[in-house]
Amino acid sequence: MKNTIISLKDITVSYDGEQVLGGFNLAIHDGEFVTLLGPSGCGKTTALRTIAGFIKPDAGDVFFYDRNITSLPPHKREVNTIFQKYALFPHLNVYNNIAFGMRLKGCSEKKIKETVNRMLAMVDMTGYAHRGVSQLSGGQQQRVAIARALANEPKVLLLDEPLGALDLKLRKDMQAELKKIQQQTGITFVFVTHDQEEALSMSDTVVVMDKGMIQQIGTPTDIYNEPENAFVADFIGESNILDGVMLEDYSVKFAGHVFHCLDGGFGSNTPVDVVIRPEDIKVVEPESTLITGEVTAVTFKGVHYEIIVDVAGFKWMIQSTECRETGDRIGLSLTPNDIHVMAKSEYSGLFGDYSTFSDEMGEDRNASSEALAGEEGDADEI
Repeated sequence: MKNTIISLKDITVSYDGEQVLGGFNLAIHDGEFVTLLGPSGCGKTTALRTIAGFIKPDAGDVFFYDRNITSLPPHKREVNTIFQKYALFPHLNVYNNIAFGMRLKGCSEKKIKETVNRMLAMVDMTGYAHRGVSQLSGGQQQRVAIARALANEPKVLLLDEPLGALDLKLRKDMQAELKKIQQQTGITFVFVTHDQEEALSMSDTVVVMDKGMIQQIGTPTDIYNEPENAFVADFIGESNILDGVMLEDYSVKFAGHVFHCLDGGFGSNTPVDVVIRPEDIKVVEPESTLITGEVTAVTFKGVHYEIIVDVAGFKWMIQSTECRETGDRIGLSLTPNDIHVMAKSEYSGLFGDYSTFSDEMGEDRNASSEALAGEEGDADEI
């Protein structure tokens, strides 16, 4: 078991009388890539800035190993922060941007030169030392910001939505690059994002947040395959979430039928939420299975078709490599492994029915999230 490097204990933070974090507790282990994931306004950036020292909590404590650093100013903490706006010095070239922090510390020019060259090699920018930062692309500027942060040899690197301004291809390239750098250096990375795919592809540990509270902590596989409530199930990928009744261990009723499942411990005749991922549903002939419905929409996604099916007024999403036509009657086949049972929560009934789903709505929702995420970051900088 790795040592805990950062601990947030009973942290409370409010803005203008509105609580953003309340009784927030989190332990981050040495050498981990941890991602704080959640929608705009959920408190993830506030948690990050509390670690950095830019925000002093109203209550609670921040520990670095066993040392209480709650009152320690940012420049005295062994952490560095990279923001979405990289804050490079426009009047300095790449070399001097990277060297800046080391010069403040009084490092020798020999050590600075060795470190800068090593950092440039690490971020694949050897040969750019004397280039002006205004001559660099967004991705190159981000690499310089990473190199500058790592040159100071922080114990923890905090990254506040640093990929948000990049285009999709570059964003994916930098996801792989950041993960590689974290593995090479062994430095603890704490990364903030509202992008689920980003969190799942990069992290050792994902912390899913909503309304200033942690909803679930786990590996990307655990978070995706074993969500603890309807919010997590909906936020991490697509999910069909249905009302169900746990009749007894390994037996659950939903969609008007009883199914064998792999879950237990809920008691007898207990109301539950049932999660079924779209990719786990097999399309079959309607007479061969219990659940049948009418196809109401089909969208080609490249690798698969996204099919919306009306089953007794509840719209299911299916992701299948087999095309179906609008109006077709189809069957939905499930195995016990495809059915995940969750306890009822405050999020029950809010997610999982695709009656109002459309590509346009999904795009609008993502655009709104990105805009609001930027506003959250700006608000936290005030």
